[in-house]
Amino acid sequence: MTSNKRTRSFRILVVDDNAAIHEDFRKILVKAKHRSGDLQSMEAFLFGAANRSTISADDFEMDCAFQGKDALELVRRAVAEGRPYSLALIDGRMPPGWDGVETIGRLWEEDPDVQIVLCTAYADYSWDEIQRALGKSDSLLILKKPFDNVEILQLAHALTCKWQQQRESQLRLNKLAFYDDLTGLPNRTLFLDRLALFLELAQRFKKNGALLFIDLDNFKRINDTLGHSVGDELLKISAERLGKCLRTSDTVAGVSSNEFVARLGGDEFTVVLPEMERAEDAAAVARRISEILGQPIDIGDNQVIITPSIGIAIFPQDGDTMETLIKNADTAMYFAKRIGPNLFKYYQESMTATALKRLTIENHLRRAIRSDEFTLHYQPQFELSTGRVSGLEALLRWESPELGDVPPLEFIPVAEECGLIITIGEWVLRTACRQAATWVKKGIPLQRIAVNFSVNELTHPNFLKMIRRVLSETTLEPQLLEIEITESVFIGNEGIMAILNALKDMRLRIAIDDFGTGYSNLFRLKEMPIDCLKIDRSFLNTCGVDGGMKDGAIICAIIDMAQAMGLRVIAEGVETTEQADFLKEKHCQEVQGYLFSRPMSTQQVESYFRRLALSKNHNGQCTTR
Repeated sequence: MTSNKRTRSFRILVVDDNAAIHEDFRKILVKAKHRSGDLQSMEAFLFGAANRSTISADDFEMDCAFQGKDALELVRRAVAEGRPYSLALIDGRMPPGWDGVETIGRLWEEDPDVQIVLCTAYADYSWDEIQRALGKSDSLLILKKPFDNVEILQLAHALTCKWQQQRESQLRLNKLAFYDDLTGLPNRTLFLDRLALFLELAQRFKKNGALLFIDLDNFKRINDTLGHSVGDELLKISAERLGKCLRTSDTVAGVSSNEFVARLGGDEFTVVLPEMERAEDAAAVARRISEILGQPIDIGDNQVIITPSIGIAIFPQDGDTMETLIKNADTAMYFAKRIGPNLFKYYQESMTATALKRLTIENHLRRAIRSDEFTLHYQPQFELSTGRVSGLEALLRWESPELGDVPPLEFIPVAEECGLIITIGEWVLRTACRQAATWVKKGIPLQRIAVNFSVNELTHPNFLKMIRRVLSETTLEPQLLEIEITESVFIGNEGIMAILNALKDMRLRIAIDDFGTGYSNLFRLKEMPIDCLKIDRSFLNTCGVDGGMKDGAIICAIIDMAQAMGLRVIAEGVETTEQADFLKEKHCQEVQGYLFSRPMSTQQVESYFRRLALSKNHNGQCTTR
């Protein structure tokens, strides 16, 4: 319930050509020191006992005008000052100027919310004529002269209370319509309205400004992991910090800095810098936002660090319309996020073509899931000492009817960003497990099938349930499935160990892919329930005969460490005999690469195993090269 405590007096305007009438109203409304019992009874009847206010005559502040034109000027000034009149008492006749009805019409054009009492001793207009002139309104009452003092007090009290209640209701409606309920910041509707105004002023006065489009990095992961209540609190704290990032020089004098920040929805925010001397000034604000938002946040028992990706569009050079400016700032933010986290980027025209390509891929990617455009290829892994096939890695391929063969490096990041990776990842797992189970039934000596998972998939709330469901549906033995993850999943993910332990409890194997490129914590590595390290292909580029002593030393160190920990080692990307010989000399257990086999379709895999079986029968052993 709204509080009835008054912080300022109600303003009443008396419009009458007789100075004595002004003084009479002043005595009634301002000088009185008490309220009658009749007034209290009427207040309770009109507003209910629970909502009774504490207005006394001293709460009224009165101004006077002799003519309608003078009254109109006072009303204009009151509105401009933000202290409008709640009530106007207007005489019916005020020669030689406007009469009461015309004065009311003019005042309502300036302030349609002011309550009106038309005071008249003559029936110059009938009620029907007044309604035809002014329209039907519950903000107009007629008081016949002469009148009693209590009548004036009752009307003043009732109408000012009605005016305030309508005003408070309107404020509440405005807040719901134009402000975000969670953070209290301007919402998208108000942001667009103000951005249009800023652009108009910038164009009129030849000023530069900037729009910053802000997206919180990894917010969805935090929301999914810690819960929506933590996510909501995080958004509120981020909103408060954004307002503190702006200084007086970044905004307009006399306007709260929060009015230049908006929440568009989700974890997307905008900041408008309406006046800038140089385009570089926006970078200073972006750095300040990154620094302040990036400070640790304590929420309950959790300490969270959230960072922003920021796109900057300068107006008018990056767009002189709202639509263009927003689109370009959003595009710049997308590029910052792709490179980031915790980076900002200015918009450049070259970004548009890349963003268009990304959007095209996303649109076709959604259809690809429904249209069964994905296939799996399988690349064998070999024991280097014997040449036997030790496993297969499932690799996703997409052949689009419109785009042709789209490389995984292009469509996988898009799938992760737009949330499609969860659906695609489940399809890959189910297809690979079903195919592996089929090969086992056919007698193909498959030791394991490896499937890659991203951090977004691994930390999804239903990941473990999905693994169990797919294994049950496909009847694949769990020990034949190897989950490949990258080192990056361990960075900032304290709950990842629980997920890995659950996978081990299910008897699955776990391999760390691209090992050596993710700044591993070797102390934690010994605690991880993993089975295999896959040496990243980048270390093979200069090792061995090519003279890369440092990369060769790293490979040797990884192999020695893995052997000491009882882990398998697979070297990826082996393409030359020199690389293979180097790895064999260093006792690397397994290899994978084009030198031994390219990725193959399902039919090619089956033919390959048949040829190996025939070769083994004829020669007594398996050969890989």
